[in-house]
Amino acid sequence: MKFTKSLLYFLSILFLASCNKDDQKIDFTFLQLNDVYEIAPIQGGEYGGMARVETVHQELLQENPNTMLFMAGDFLNPSLLGTIKVDGERVRGKQMVEVMNAMNFDLVAFGNHEFDIPLEDLQKRLNESNFPWISANVKLKTKEAAIPFYKEVNGHKEHVGETFVKEFSDADGTKIKVGFISVCIPSNPKEFVEYGNMFVKARSSYAAIKDSVDVVFGLTHVKINNDKRIAKLIPNLPLIMGGHEHTNSYDTVGDVIIAKADANAKTVYVHRISYDKKTKKTIVKSELKEINATIKSDEKVGEIVNKWQTILTAKIKEVIKNPDEVIFEAKTPLDGRDTPIRSTQTNLGVLITKAMSFGYKDEVDCALVNGGSIRIDDQLSGHITAVDIFRVLPYGGEVLKVEIKGRLLKRVLDYGVLAAGNGAYLQRYNAEKVGDTWMIKNQKLDINKTYTVAFSDYLLKGFDIPFLSEENKEVLSIYTPKAEELSFDIRKAVIAYLKSL
Repeated sequence: MKFTKSLLYFLSILFLASCNKDDQKIDFTFLQLNDVYEIAPIQGGEYGGMARVETVHQELLQENPNTMLFMAGDFLNPSLLGTIKVDGERVRGKQMVEVMNAMNFDLVAFGNHEFDIPLEDLQKRLNESNFPWISANVKLKTKEAAIPFYKEVNGHKEHVGETFVKEFSDADGTKIKVGFISVCIPSNPKEFVEYGNMFVKARSSYAAIKDSVDVVFGLTHVKINNDKRIAKLIPNLPLIMGGHEHTNSYDTVGDVIIAKADANAKTVYVHRISYDKKTKKTIVKSELKEINATIKSDEKVGEIVNKWQTILTAKIKEVIKNPDEVIFEAKTPLDGRDTPIRSTQTNLGVLITKAMSFGYKDEVDCALVNGGSIRIDDQLSGHITAVDIFRVLPYGGEVLKVEIKGRLLKRVLDYGVLAAGNGAYLQRYNAEKVGDTWMIKNQKLDINKTYTVAFSDYLLKGFDIPFLSEENKEVLSIYTPKAEELSFDIRKAVIAYLKSL
């Protein structure tokens, strides 16, 4: 009997030991976000919300402690919150860093919109962040040389790495090192940024890290065609987590998966990954998860979001009484993405300029707004609220009624066409080019005639179009609206126009 008990005990020890033996296989999870500008839910509360994302994050950590949370670029700008002033200083992404700190992000990549804000503010955001950043191809330009961006913590500079390494271990003792590389699209040239070649830097950073880790992944913010080229150049990447396009996509190039989620956390990607140290094989199973109202908000993150939303609502109520009112149903997405809004006539651009005319009871010949005033860099669909219009036009401003000579109007319109690709490109209403001829209200533009034009006030400051200002002799008169008029704030005009439809 004693012998039997001893044997059973010995066998059970052997069994437990065999269960805990390192099987050289390990599972880990990546939670991917990209292009997130709003911390609160959007589209009338239906989608997105960082507090909801944190609930998903915590569930994944419960499922597997080896879970990492990523942002594939574009989060400091643009946002409506970022444009307001708190204690005399513009927010400029401070709200996002505070939320992301609470969520314990594991790694973030630079996106092109990180460089929208002045260097002084970008440095503050870097210093405030408790998460690591990565980039192989963006550097800080100084008078002496281009150096890595850095965080300043307690007087000590922590430089942003070209690569990043994370170690994982599981219950049976399997240990691996996972490497990451990152590049950013050079689409936002700034004096303080030096962009290295995306493809050269992707390859060199991969070469620098590959022999010191078990497997390497990409965390990028480039166009999908650039990601595909990187996948061809580095065919051993199992997965590239990307951003920039704002709409979800899932592509494969050879054995490389390229995944992008929807902007503003409408969706996130959950990548469940298995790695076998013996075979060096990586298996990636990806799930595109919609972030919607069925997901409960995390309390800790929700408190921070609510704090900032209270500040924002108070600011918006200075202009309009009911910020959360649904004012329009967009069955076709309204296109406010940066590239189209600055290069072609979009349905959102037409809607805004129609609203500018509406603000003056259509008693103008045409309406013009610079594409750079439209800052949402996204498409709006479904329920459109007043807050959404503030997100589209965060800086507001008056709509001016200007009497202008036809000769100058033609110069302005021609300049807007030539400016395609930047913020001076003009979105227009009742001003169309047919061949080489400008048509105003379907009539050929007469350079000797006087026209009445609705302009965004920014355009009359001469920043985008140098010769368009009140000093120009062909600007005959400028009417500035009173505070009680719709045109006093372009956003009031757009909201009123949409409600009229």
